[in-house]
Amino acid sequence: MRVWYRVRDLEAARGWYAGKLGFDETYYDADGRWAKLERGGMQIALAEGEPEEGGVATVDVDDVKAEADRLRADEVEVGTVLELHEEVRLLDVYDPDGNRLQLVQDISAKG
Repeated sequence: MRVWYRVRDLEAARGWYAGKLGFDETYYDADGRWAKLERGGMQIALAEGEPEEGGVATVDVDDVKAEADRLRADEVEVGTVLELHEEVRLLDVYDPDGNRLQLVQDISAKG
């Protein structure tokens, strides 16, 4: 599981999380404007954009599209499957209270 945070200045945020909180950067996508960081098993991802309230828990899945179909059939509120830079597929899922989670599929190695 990984928590995503949107930040206005990705470079400054990468430095702050590493320098202030001791996170190690494990991935950086300059073109896609996001990075992954880890500290003691806690994984976060930073994506450039307008900040949102709170973090978003993400859950890795094998097939986002199949999960979207399954959840819709089970009357779970879900968003639209998005694909980012041929790296990941994302799906917003909302719990009964409206809290957002994201299902994530890594598609970078598939071709």
